[in-house]
Order: sequence, then structure tokens, then C-alpha cells
Amino acid sequence: MLRRALPARPEARRLLIGTLFSAVGRGLTLPFLFIYLTDVRGLTDTRAGLVIGWFGAVTLVLSPLAGTLIDRFGARRVVVPSLVVEAIGTGSLALVDSTASAFAVMTLVGVGSSAIWAGQNTILASLTGDGERQRVFGLNFALLNLGIGTGGLISGAVVDVARPTTFQAVYLLDAVSYLIPALILLTLPHVGHRPAVLSVGTADVERRAGGYLTVLRDRPFRRLVIFGLVLTTCGYAQIEVGFAAYSVRVVEVTPRVVAWALAANTVMIVLSQLLVIRRLEGRSRTGALAVVGAVFACAWLVLGAAGVVGGGSALLAALGVVACSAIFGFGETMLSPVMPALTNALATDELRGRYNAMSSMIFGISGVVGPVTAGPLIGAANGRVWVAVVVGGCLAASVLALTLRPLLTATQDGRLAPTPEPQPAPVV
Repeated sequence: MLRRALPARPEARRLLIGTLFSAVGRGLTLPFLFIYLTDVRGLTDTRAGLVIGWFGAVTLVLSPLAGTLIDRFGARRVVVPSLVVEAIGTGSLALVDSTASAFAVMTLVGVGSSAIWAGQNTILASLTGDGERQRVFGLNFALLNLGIGTGGLISGAVVDVARPTTFQAVYLLDAVSYLIPALILLTLPHVGHRPAVLSVGTADVERRAGGYLTVLRDRPFRRLVIFGLVLTTCGYAQIEVGFAAYSVRVVEVTPRVVAWALAANTVMIVLSQLLVIRRLEGRSRTGALAVVGAVFACAWLVLGAAGVVGGGSALLAALGVVACSAIFGFGETMLSPVMPALTNALATDELRGRYNAMSSMIFGISGVVGPVTAGPLIGAANGRVWVAVVVGGCLAASVLALTLRPLLTATQDGRLAPTPEPQPAPVV
């Protein structure tokens, strides 16, 4: 299954190696930024939250510009500098000593992050055909989670709030990890350039290619964006705040159980991703997206049931929290290959950067809306309102996915085209 999931072109395989190394670096620091800013650097909880939120806002605001630059100058010329900026910003976190310096550094990190995801997806799409693209994006997601999980295990055994140098070390290692995919791109001089139709074209050609208005006029993609906003707001965006808050406050498990649950999520993704990729081949992408919404809803229902159990049985409550995260991870294994594959199936070569930028903005917008709404909803009716909203939202996303199918061709939807009937031989 691994051999089948690997892309045919060696350039794409090397980019996947870069993804794995940078993911290990990200895993070294991802779980500990809030703790680092508060317990090590002395920021208040409120200020640390504002700093992290500011990073998300910067990334969201700059993402549309990143998509335009990718289409105009080529993903290579945007991604390489962005990776360098990201490396400088991440390494600079080791030197943060005040709220002002934290805001400045996170601004730099946000500038670098704004173009990396869309740019790398654009390059990967340009190196893969539609027949293998879904498998490659799924493998990319599995490697991302494998790297983050590995980095998290390493840093969890190393960092110590009593020794600030341990945090500084992992941030410097994270910075180095971002330089690896940049170096890999530099060794691939023919990868990541803008399409030849634009590089040798005229201003009139660029004008006909259109911009974000053209992307937004694409009715199937517009429907896909709405689906993504609903699903991620009630799904991904709730993992960071809603899931942890509900688990600790309503289910009454310890933070250690939450850590186990997140580990179960990673294990589920790494172990099942290749199998899921194989099962998705030749099947409707919109049908898979509808199943994702149902799986996410099932995960939240399991967590809600754990909330009902609550303090009555600590073991059942803990198992419910872990099961919720594992089930959610299974849904992710379907979403991760299908969403970018469908986005790039709808995109044109001239606007591929903008399509991928808008797709990444879905997670940015939901990342702002989800955490803001989670707190008040969990505080209402002992969390039951929050469970009802996220379950209903995920099911609504499933319905949206099913309404997208009539707007797509069989190729765009990932279904195998029917075998043409044999034509009678001509009469001589």
C-alpha cells in the first residue's frame, strides 16, 4: 500500500521527505507554545492567548495575498522565502522575553506560515496526475501526523519549565526543520514554476485567467468552501478548545487523559491512512466527504455520552474521551486526501495558487470562529448545547457534501469513468 501511495515522480517523493522532517520540528513545539509563553516567559494567560490568536489573524489576512503571489510568480519563489522566514521566526521564539517581543516574533511566524501550506499543495499538485493525487495528499497527511507525533514524544521527554534552555533548544531545532524542505526545493530547479501559458504570455492572458472573483464564481468550489467552513468550524476547530475544555470540565478527566486521547488520534491516522486511501480509490469524493461529517458527528456523540457518565465511572469517562479522539482521527483520514484532491481537480493551472489559498483559509476562519464560540456553548446547560451544535453542524456538512455531487463531473468527483462500449468493426 505504501508503494502504491508513493508518487511516480521522484521530485514529489523528495518533497514528502521534506514534509516529514518539518513535521517532526513542528511536533517538537506545537503542544507547548502556551506553556512556554506563560510558565517560562511569564506572560499572563490572557496575553499568551492574544499572542497565539494574533498569529492566526496574521496568517488569515495574508493568505489571499499568498495565493496571488503563487499564481503570479510561481510557488517556488514564494515557498522558499516563506520557509526561511518561518525558520527565523520559530528560532526567534527562543529569545522571547516580553509581550511585545512575543507579538513581533509571532507576526514573523505568521508571515512565513501564510504561504507555506497553499504553496506546497500547489507544487505537489503540479507534480502529480489526478489519478494519483488523492493518494499522495493522503500520504502527505499521514507523514505530517507521524512527524508531529514523533516530535511531540521527543519534546515531551525533554522540555522542563524549570530549565528554559530545553524550550530554547526545541525551538531552534524546529527552525532547522523548516530549512530542510527549503533546501530540497533548491535542489529541484525545475519544480514550482508558474505555468508556461503565463510565463510567456501577455497581460491579456493574465487578465483572462482572472483572480479571486473568478474562483468565487466557480459554483462547485463555492459549495466546497461552504462545506469546509461548516465542517471545520464544528470539527477541527473544536479539537483545540472545545474538546479539551469539555473533557476536563464536563467529563471531569485529567489533562493526562486528554494527552492520551490526542496520542490515540495520531495512532489512528498513521495506522489507517494507507488503508483508507486504497478504499477511497474510484469512489465518490463527495460521498466520502459526507461520511466524514457523519464520523465527526459520531465522535462528538461519544464524547457527549462520556459527559453523561462523568464522575460516575472514571474509567468509562476516560475511554469515551480517548474513543472520541480516535474516531475523529478516522474521519480525518478520509478528509485529508479528498479535500485537497477535489480542490485541485476544480482548479485551473493559472489559478491553482488562489484555489489552494482559499482552501487553507477555511481552516484559518474556522480556527477563529470555533474557539470563540466553544467557551460560551460549553458553559450552557453543562455542555449539552455545545454537543448539540457540533453534532448538528457536522451532519449539516454531510448534507452540503451530497448537494455538491450533481455539480461535479465523474472525473472531478473521483468516480471511475464507465468503460466505453466496443464499437462495431467497419464493413469493408
